[in-house]
Amino acid sequence: MIDIVHGDITQLKVDGIITSANESLMGGGGVDKAVHSAAGPGLLQECLKIGICNPGQAVITNGHWLEVKKIIHTVGPIWEGGDYGEESVLRSCYRASLQLALEHELSHIAFPCIAAGVYEFPGDLAARIAVEEVQAFLAANPIPRQVTFCCFQEQDLAHYQAALAQG
Repeated sequence: MIDIVHGDITQLKVDGIITSANESLMGGGGVDKAVHSAAGPGLLQECLKIGICNPGQAVITNGHWLEVKKIIHTVGPIWEGGDYGEESVLRSCYRASLQLALEHELSHIAFPCIAAGVYEFPGDLAARIAVEEVQAFLAANPIPRQVTFCCFQEQDLAHYQAALAQG
């Protein structure tokens, strides 16, 4: 089951949230800054122990002060016009995050709009990739049972609604 909400991913009551991280996992800007702020200083300490995460990969930490069991950190691609494998990297972000949710038995997870903000990935394309990857994973795996796309911006909400309607 897939649903879409408009709001703050740090306020959701789910088993795990995904954050659109930077390679250093230090809580740079946008959604990752909000996640680090809401989760508290223990998250930064845990991320320091992990080190780095490369684009297209994902790592998992505890939820700390958030009402989630786990936080999955994935590093999206910086949009450079589409000729540098950006779509492939974004697809990998979703697959890696979903695989961690499966391995950690997170039944309900929530994704932000990965790479569509500061990394300037086109929102409509990012939404289409997200929906395609999640639908494919859910069709082949028992967990997660529910995936929520949490859109902070109205324009992202419209992109995800359109992508889900087409999917």
